[in-house]
Amino acid sequence: MRPVMCRSRLGAWLAGLLLCACSPPMPPAARAPAPVAAQRIITLSPHLTELAFAAGAGDHLVGAVAFSDYPPAASRVPRVGDAFRVDYEAVAALDPDLILGWTSGNPPETLARLRELGFYVVALEPTELADIGRQISRIGALAGTLAVAEPAAAAFQARLDALGSRAAHATRISVFLQLAARPYYTVTDRHFLGQGLRLCAGDNVFGDLPGLTAIVEAEAVLDAAPEVIIASDISGSDALAGWQAWPGLPAVRDGNLFLVDADLLSRPGPRLLDGIELMCARLDEARGRRRPGG
Repeated sequence: MRPVMCRSRLGAWLAGLLLCACSPPMPPAARAPAPVAAQRIITLSPHLTELAFAAGAGDHLVGAVAFSDYPPAASRVPRVGDAFRVDYEAVAALDPDLILGWTSGNPPETLARLRELGFYVVALEPTELADIGRQISRIGALAGTLAVAEPAAAAFQARLDALGSRAAHATRISVFLQLAARPYYTVTDRHFLGQGLRLCAGDNVFGDLPGLTAIVEAEAVLDAAPEVIIASDISGSDALAGWQAWPGLPAVRDGNLFLVDADLLSRPGPRLLDGIELMCARLDEARGRRRPGG
């Protein structure tokens, strides 16, 4: 059985889902001049590391935060802390000419402090799926690697468009996205995963809740009676086991309990489309199990 993730990784993973600042960003200090083409880049989130590699700037990375493990070469990049706590001395020793930050994932005081120290910081914030391709292009422009970044961004957008076209005529099906268990974390339709679910012709049973993410009780899930439950494996391979106590729940009754790799769902980078495509495939399976008249 896969062990439950340690608290630090759970926190980092859930931060990848939140994508919202708890407080408005602090006003930036005077910025260092922008590099013509950044040669020494530090990324302050695992998804930014993936975006940098996708943009052709992987060779320019001199520092990254914990859990930056994809592609495999990212694991060899020196660490400067994690998404919440940055080692300023380690950053200074690496002498970056560009730091890529995450507006809602990094503490605003961290980004402000790095600017005060004279580093050039660009904070990125994906709010919709198409932003991922745009940010690949943006990083390519900053690093002077547009020859790689622009085709990669175009390929991402093409895959995104294809997903929307494929599901446009599919039968709707109700879904609970379980991103952590006990308590049960989920997302609304405003979140990028909620947007992805719509591409799969899935109806998020908690899509209308306020904000981007929510904690819901098991009773609320039972009342919503989803036809499908898709869970990340953040809580281990038994993340779905608890639902077996409710054989009348449509998702349980019809065998529509699916587990998906957490890294494919939590990081707003190129691999997010892999996770969405997997969700779409699981919903197609569930449609095939529908009872006549269901």
